[in-house]
Amino acid sequence: MPPTGSLIPADAPFSAEQEAWLAGFIAGIAAAGRQDGAAGDVPAATIDVLFGTQTGNAEFLADELVAGARARGLGAAATALDAVTPERLAAMSHVLVVTSTYGEGEMPDNAGLFWEALQAGTAPRLEGLRYAVLGLGDRGYDDFCQAAKLIDTRLEQLGAGRVHDRVDCDVDFEEPAAVWTAAVLDRVAAETGATGPGTGTGTGAGTGTAAGTAAKASARPRSAWNRRNPYRSRLAVNRLLSAPGSAKEIRHYEFDLGDSGITYEAGDALAVVPVNDDTLVGALLEQLGASGDEEVDGRPLAEVLRTEREIRTPSKELVADLVERAPSSDLASVVAHGDRSDLDSWLWGRDVFDLLRDAGAAAPGLDELLPFLRPLQARQYSISSSPLAHPDRIHLTVASVRYGTPHRRYEGVASTYLADRVGEGATVGVHLQPNASFGVPADDDAPMVMIGPGTGIAPFRGFLHERAARGAAGRNWLFFGDQHRATDFVYEDELTELRERGVLTELDLAFSRDQAEKVYVQTRMRERSRELYAWLEDGAHVYVCGDASRMAKDVEAALMGVIAEQRGRGDDDAAEYLAGLRRAKRYVRDVY
Repeated sequence: MPPTGSLIPADAPFSAEQEAWLAGFIAGIAAAGRQDGAAGDVPAATIDVLFGTQTGNAEFLADELVAGARARGLGAAATALDAVTPERLAAMSHVLVVTSTYGEGEMPDNAGLFWEALQAGTAPRLEGLRYAVLGLGDRGYDDFCQAAKLIDTRLEQLGAGRVHDRVDCDVDFEEPAAVWTAAVLDRVAAETGATGPGTGTGTGAGTGTAAGTAAKASARPRSAWNRRNPYRSRLAVNRLLSAPGSAKEIRHYEFDLGDSGITYEAGDALAVVPVNDDTLVGALLEQLGASGDEEVDGRPLAEVLRTEREIRTPSKELVADLVERAPSSDLASVVAHGDRSDLDSWLWGRDVFDLLRDAGAAAPGLDELLPFLRPLQARQYSISSSPLAHPDRIHLTVASVRYGTPHRRYEGVASTYLADRVGEGATVGVHLQPNASFGVPADDDAPMVMIGPGTGIAPFRGFLHERAARGAAGRNWLFFGDQHRATDFVYEDELTELRERGVLTELDLAFSRDQAEKVYVQTRMRERSRELYAWLEDGAHVYVCGDASRMAKDVEAALMGVIAEQRGRGDDDAAEYLAGLRRAKRYVRDVY
């Protein structure tokens, strides 16, 4: 049998992802033939696949790596980065790291502890380690794949040797990830002399919560519907939740799963494929002096702008081009200061049309502009239902984004697409985004604390329905808030009923503008410090959902304060206590 992948002709009609899978399949057949079908052979080597994930993509790719490794006769298993200490890392032989980047170049939630320990001066030397790193990110952000770059560099500094160069994937990650996966696994197999299908596990797997999470993810069936092939789901319900007089517009949506075969779990997210607003498309066409009938890759320009290109948020490449074209513009002046926060503030609310209009005669024409318009991406929303209560539908709780002046109104791409432009009964492109690390405790007796102001309540509505359907005995405590109780207390009737039934044990509310002094969910946490710490000591799992930039940070600071106050051992002790909750997967967040 020829080497792995050599039976695939160069002109075969396969994608890179399909070729990578097929190469592993061929390798497995070849190895099985060489071993005369022997069962129970010990793998030639083991690899540890370590992942850092915020939305589940890195974990999905980690599972793909494990499957590919086993097809090549390697033992392998996937483990969250935070479950691995530097000492444990030093005992490994081959490590493949897959990580996304969160926020402003930060490690994802399940990789922060790993990175903190790895960059410490006490981290051990790693001369015996062979490794490779795959990064997931979005080139629209300045700190593109920063987490992967930092880990890759630090492993090299500690003496580890690369099996393969790091690859940084943009939002269209499938094909480059598949190519990297095939190349890396082939190299590891060649280095270690792997000769047949393996079933062993890496040194980082097989025990502990992280391994259990990976096993849970692997056991879930892979859907035929994905980013490249979304399911056209019927929008069955579009209901306004916020009351008249509210400063917000929060809506409840229900998507019919029909014959899709989509199965979901409480805590997963649903990706919605949006369509740009015709008004904005028309304004942009007028600015460009185009009719919309011009062909782009065989399709009318107007349709391409509606369904394929991001015209709401300007790309950094477009910003750089406009600065070069108009060096005396306001935009160029802000960029020249070199302060990224000032640039972010200046760009906030402005769309592609605004920037082209401001640039005037210096603005790029149609052919020059198109390469700067990034692909229109699906928007992900936390699912607010439980499959046990609603197996045939997925519910979302979404705030419609609207702002601006009487002269120019701005709207969120997906939120107003759902609210205004998809009638009930019409279909929307959707696909599931599993999140194996964010779900109700496996132990039905474990207490659960949920902190989710505003639309952050979404997954916790699903959690409560899940607990009720399972008959779980564990106590449930929800911290919820918004601006005004009279207009913003979404799902009030449901929460009241769940409390009366004993499903919702504790409900703490924080409506910030119903009194002179603003009150937030973190205020309520501090007020109930003693009880909250007692729940933690009783094994409670703590979940946070909502705004990452302020709320999540304030909630974490409040939680640290509660722990420090109740334990009375200082901030360092509180930080280590919280780190222990993270390692045990008892403190997890779904923030955006």
